[in-house]
Amino acid sequence: MGIGIAQVAATANCEVFLYDANFSQTEKSLKNLKTTLNKLAEKGKISTEKSLEIFNQIKPCQEIKELKDCDLVIEAIIEDKEIKQNVFAELETYVSEKCILGSNTSSISITSLQAELKKPERFIGIHFFNPAPLMPLVEVIPGLLTENDLAQEIVDFMKSWGKSPIIAKDVPGFIVNRIARPFYGEALRIVEENLATPEQVDDAMKSLGNFKMGPFELMDLIGIDVNFSVTKTVYQDYFFDPKYKPSLLQQRMNEAKLLGRKTGKGFYDYSEQSQESRTENQYLKTENQQLITDNQIFMRIISMLINEAVEAKRLGIAKDEDIETAMQKGVNYPKGLLNWGKEIGYPKISEVLQNLYEEYQEERYRQSPILKKL
Repeated sequence: MGIGIAQVAATANCEVFLYDANFSQTEKSLKNLKTTLNKLAEKGKISTEKSLEIFNQIKPCQEIKELKDCDLVIEAIIEDKEIKQNVFAELETYVSEKCILGSNTSSISITSLQAELKKPERFIGIHFFNPAPLMPLVEVIPGLLTENDLAQEIVDFMKSWGKSPIIAKDVPGFIVNRIARPFYGEALRIVEENLATPEQVDDAMKSLGNFKMGPFELMDLIGIDVNFSVTKTVYQDYFFDPKYKPSLLQQRMNEAKLLGRKTGKGFYDYSEQSQESRTENQYLKTENQQLITDNQIFMRIISMLINEAVEAKRLGIAKDEDIETAMQKGVNYPKGLLNWGKEIGYPKISEVLQNLYEEYQEERYRQSPILKKL
């Protein structure tokens, strides 16, 4: 993610300083970027001159104090609040008072990160989506202590980088990672209950919903550990709301280091194959036939997603059009969820959720108070 953001900034003709506590990681990232830029030049997507220009805009740093002259610092490290706070506290001792400090966190409270800083008003969330050079969305998240005009300043700056920025409230998961939780959570629930296999769920979401990737393919791509960590953070930060309850299956996969593509095996087995192909992980095979239809799978997951988008609308987490943009440009959903709800019919969504609530007797399936009014 860090080198991806650096590539975006360098492509926009910014002078970029790249720092990692492990300098060998910086060198490795730059080597990978060089390969990426060469491929883009070979395919004619950028000129050879532009590829060299982008690469030469990035200066590797061996010490964090080399960032002292930066106007903007964007942190993209491990999702650990204490580690992030320590990094920003150290940064404050080097950078100027005018330097803006931004975090690429996907789920940690911006207010909690800025609270310990000497100048919390210059701190803001700047959340890119992976891969940063390709995904247009950037969530801009002001904390309670962020200077009033800073969010719009960052929005304008991100537009100059060719991005599609939107402003979100500082709530757990912000827009995308909050609304998207059922895409993974409900899919995992279906598989945990042996109602269908990961492949059957993925096929249903792709064939009926026109999603480019099913939830299990996407978890394997993101990294099961990363996805699980975000889910846990959102669950804890919403005071253990059952809507966001993590999956025991995903925890077991994480414990077994079955993390997806990066380990060669996750919900699918990628070993001894190209990165473009996959077969079902034998561990997750079930003797049961599919116990629910593709349409039932699709309606169960899409209803949960639409309900979450409606709740985000109710709480004013973002404007309606930004909620739609976020899901399409941040995670490649084929349609905005609010419009999708209108298309399917909100009464139908309400009926699906009511049936699930009656079957499971769980708060997980409670409806947004405004769903029945739409």
